[in-house]
Amino acid sequence: MAPNTETGRRERGFTLVELLVVISLISILAAMGLVQYKNSIVRTQEATLKTDLFRMRDAIDQYYADKGKYPASLDALVSDGYMRKLPEDPVTKSADSWQTVPAEPDPNNPSAEPGVYDVKSGAPGTALDGSNYSDW
Repeated sequence: MAPNTETGRRERGFTLVELLVVISLISILAAMGLVQYKNSIVRTQEATLKTDLFRMRDAIDQYYADKGKYPASLDALVSDGYMRKLPEDPVTKSADSWQTVPAEPDPNNPSAEPGVYDVKSGAPGTALDGSNYSDW
């Protein structure tokens, strides 16, 4: 006499449908977690980029306030002690990808180099907010 069929008791365990439902729910949750993780990495890179740009622009302003002219290059900020080193662009992973914006030429001395007025990221692509990295 089999206890399973005559007494109406079920054997303990999971059915295939129950297992598939659980596996699919775990897969959906894992996929959502992976997307959140990747977005958090991008948000961190963007925050670091904004901070680096702010600090370099501040160093350019301090250089101009002290010397009355803009630095000839970003390396002049390092060599004159306004920055310890040029930061690495967190998106391009390179310190050589910064794009400089030249200052307006001095009308009193048109032969002088205008210097670096501003700095922008050389990273291609767009941020999570839809703006281009190169516009920051």
